[in-house]
Amino acid sequence: MAPIFKTAFVALMVALSRAAPLEDSAAGGGDAALPDRCAGIEFDAITPDDKGQTFFFKGDHVWKGFEGDAQPSIQYFKELNGHVDAAFRMHNPENQGDHDHIYLFLDDKVFSYFEQTLEEGYPKDIQEDFPGVPTHLDAAVECPKGECVTDSVLFFKGQDVHVYDIATKTVKTKTWPHLPACTSVFRWLEHYYCFHGHNFTRFQPVTGEVTGSYPKDARRYFMRCPDFGHGGESTTLKCSDFKMDAITTDGTGRMYMFKGPNYMRLDTQRDGLHSFPIARSWKELTNGVDAVFSYKDRIYFIQGDQVYIYKAGAHFTLIEGYPKTLKEELNIEGQVDAAFVCPQQDTAHIIQGRKMLYIDLTATPRVVTLNVPLPFADVDAGFCSSDGIKLFKGSDYYHYDSPMLLAMSRIAPIPQKVTSAMVGCED
Repeated sequence: MAPIFKTAFVALMVALSRAAPLEDSAAGGGDAALPDRCAGIEFDAITPDDKGQTFFFKGDHVWKGFEGDAQPSIQYFKELNGHVDAAFRMHNPENQGDHDHIYLFLDDKVFSYFEQTLEEGYPKDIQEDFPGVPTHLDAAVECPKGECVTDSVLFFKGQDVHVYDIATKTVKTKTWPHLPACTSVFRWLEHYYCFHGHNFTRFQPVTGEVTGSYPKDARRYFMRCPDFGHGGESTTLKCSDFKMDAITTDGTGRMYMFKGPNYMRLDTQRDGLHSFPIARSWKELTNGVDAVFSYKDRIYFIQGDQVYIYKAGAHFTLIEGYPKTLKEELNIEGQVDAAFVCPQQDTAHIIQGRKMLYIDLTATPRVVTLNVPLPFADVDAGFCSSDGIKLFKGSDYYHYDSPMLLAMSRIAPIPQKVTSAMVGCED
């Protein structure tokens, strides 16, 4: 199994099943002197580092990752003396000298670290590195172009947000009185979270707009605490219960996996992934999906007899005129069980029962060029990568080296079991 595919499935099972047992160590351990984030504390700062590990700062302690005990901050950042006001990871791919460095702010100083090593010349005055940005900050977060207008950093102080343009080194100040006063801000897979008390509120980084039911308790989402399952739920999923609805990758290499009303997205192994409602990214899809495939810069969703096509980007946009019926868009009818497009190909492979249709995506209207039988039915999802094709059927999957070999097959290969080693479920 290809490494990124295996990694994605490990993360899928962890987040979608919400299954892994909670460990006592996540509650802060037995040392009463250590701060306990499961007791409902307010973080001073939150940031990922260059390897994607997330640091949660409180006073002179820090947690590394979403579970485990607090450690003295000087264990990772030996030059720090006291608390951290704000922190962020720099997003500046055009300047490798700054990209992926993490910046920590304390009073009127800024510290720049890479691989937990303080960069030469630091600490500096904040104004020296970030002219126009105030001292004694409350929070900070990176905001790449596409999510913000330009590659930017958002600095928070009270109800004011100072938008720092990385390229021009200019600052524009906004006031967002509707947003709680943030003591830390965290960016996770293009979503922005303002932490206040032991709660968080998700907001839009350009306008500060808040949609949905907030605030929510951070202990249910950003750490693992006894009696605080993800979203208030905690169940155990057996490998024999494994089932996925759909899976695809887009043109940037991001992988999306769909299960019921939720989806998982893997950007990089470094940043991991998290579970979100499908309707959060594709608001017109409210009842799950039957199949999905990507072609060029678009993602095609099939739900019942409707096809929804979204333009991919930082935010997905439904193409005008959609949804359309299967007949209108793909020149087919009936229930679709799975779909996939192989890399650098122009053919959509649509699985319906015991048959697979080849559809030419360059033809207008679409043309079914081939109709081949399959050696088995009831496929749940299909995925094509450089590693070949995987067809998922409950807790089993079938591997084929290419669509041609799948089309020529008259006998199903030996099914391979989805195992705990592959996806982290319980045998």
